[in-house]
Amino acid sequence: MAETVAIELVKVVAEKMTDEAFKRIARSQGIHSELKELKSTLSRIQDLLHDASQKEVNNKTVKSWLNGLQHLAYDIDDVLDDVATEDMHRRCSITKRLQDLEKQNPGLVVIGEKPKVITSRRNETSLPDGSSVIGREVEKEKLLNKLLVDDGSSKESFSIVPIVGMGGVGKTTLARLLYNDTKVQTHFEPKIWVCVSDDFDIFKISDIILQSMTKESKEYKDLNQLQMALIEKLKNKRFLLVLDDVWHENDDDWENLVRPFRSCAPGSRIIVTTRKEELLKKLRFGHLDCLKSLSHEDGLSLFALHALGVENFNSHTTLKPYGEGIVKKCAGLPLALKAIGRLLGTRTNVEDWEDVLNSEIWNLENSDKIVPALRLSYQDLSADLKQLFAYCSLFPKDYLFDKEELVLLWMAEGFLSPSNATKSLERLGHEYFEILLSRSFFQHAPNDKSLFIMHDLMNDLATFVVGEFFLRFDNHMKTRTEDLAKYRHMSFTREKYIGYHKFEAFKSAKSLRTLLVVSLGVDKGWDNFYLSSKILVDILPELTLLRVLSYSANTVVLMTNLPEYSFFRSGSDTTLLI
Repeated sequence: MAETVAIELVKVVAEKMTDEAFKRIARSQGIHSELKELKSTLSRIQDLLHDASQKEVNNKTVKSWLNGLQHLAYDIDDVLDDVATEDMHRRCSITKRLQDLEKQNPGLVVIGEKPKVITSRRNETSLPDGSSVIGREVEKEKLLNKLLVDDGSSKESFSIVPIVGMGGVGKTTLARLLYNDTKVQTHFEPKIWVCVSDDFDIFKISDIILQSMTKESKEYKDLNQLQMALIEKLKNKRFLLVLDDVWHENDDDWENLVRPFRSCAPGSRIIVTTRKEELLKKLRFGHLDCLKSLSHEDGLSLFALHALGVENFNSHTTLKPYGEGIVKKCAGLPLALKAIGRLLGTRTNVEDWEDVLNSEIWNLENSDKIVPALRLSYQDLSADLKQLFAYCSLFPKDYLFDKEELVLLWMAEGFLSPSNATKSLERLGHEYFEILLSRSFFQHAPNDKSLFIMHDLMNDLATFVVGEFFLRFDNHMKTRTEDLAKYRHMSFTREKYIGYHKFEAFKSAKSLRTLLVVSLGVDKGWDNFYLSSKILVDILPELTLLRVLSYSANTVVLMTNLPEYSFFRSGSDTTLLI
């Protein structure tokens, strides 16, 4: 999938070289003919990229060639900025490198590209309202009974209601259906939803629960103080807590987490969604009913709903055989069925459906790690939409993001180029966001309609397609210092206090363009977080290619002389355009 950023970067570079103001600078420096030759070589390579996008899926040589082009495209873009600022020390080697890359063409030819359809269905939403959830009636009623009826089997004042199943099978969707059910709404108070993921931090989870109840941000010195406050708030209340996407398997940590819940009223419930059975077995759950994939009939109805807007193929009988084949390949996973359904949602010709059914992506290696249906849905996106989605690989799993802030980041990166001069960058960004939302690449947050989230499997897909250019630093703390030099975009999850040592490795990230400081869960509730002044004084000046630095507006930097940056501010975050 390396062609994604390569295509967009080459397009950006070509546009820069055709800009009249830039050409005047080039003539004044006597390098106009050299840049003309560079543009000509780049144009010939650009003609090969559609063929490359088709072949890189299963051709490692093409993928490697595209990775080389992508690195070179980044370097060319940086050199063009040097030209604009009369800093010419890197210019001389670029043209030869590009010509060498052209000579290394791994059998690519110029072919026509079928235009991608860039549309979204305006009447569609990612919020399950009950009518768009198919085939879970039996499971819902069974779990509702466990939530609302006290069978007296639990010695605790609360009991656990597990929803166990593989990724993409619909655990969170089912939990959300239960959470929003009218009977549940009137039966429990308070109701709290926490996205846990693989960071089972007892303090963070406890703080999120307390903040959800009090609606205020207050700092606590330690876990004991925090849990004492939680005990008081939960005392004699019949609460419902959803712990979504739990991966942790340590039962001692679980016992420490639930200690304050014993002050609650009898009949309280904790819904746990998880792919892991080990923790539940340690908590003496004998037999677990795992949420199964949809039946073929229910899968076909769900697919038809998202592809055709109805739950059957009565009005599209010629498409039904292809639909049945696609549903079989999706293996009953609701997320996959929705993604492919929405891919075909604007197309009713047999050829398009046949192309999807017969795509070689279904048979690729690593299909057990990346759901083929999601990979196919990504492959169908236009190059600019691929780039915008892939950028979100910088977000950790279960990260809640704001639409406006993400659009501002896309703008700051230079990803948005309106074809219509009357359309603003913000408007274009919002339109692209809605397309990705309608195609299930983004979802509304489970308990906050104003925020958005990526499904874990979509996050895995984004991480897979960006390859060696994007890095979530928290996942690679042991990355060798010299290896950081190849990354162009990085993020890390902020802590209360960020010391110099965590950033020191970034000195070697000489090609870095983007550094995002993101926050998870309770972190958003901190009044301030603290950044070592040495980071801004000693490290940032070393990152000479840095274009975007984004961190919380509540950052406290203990220093007197800040470097001069221009601030691009929105909501709770500040984006620095270098």
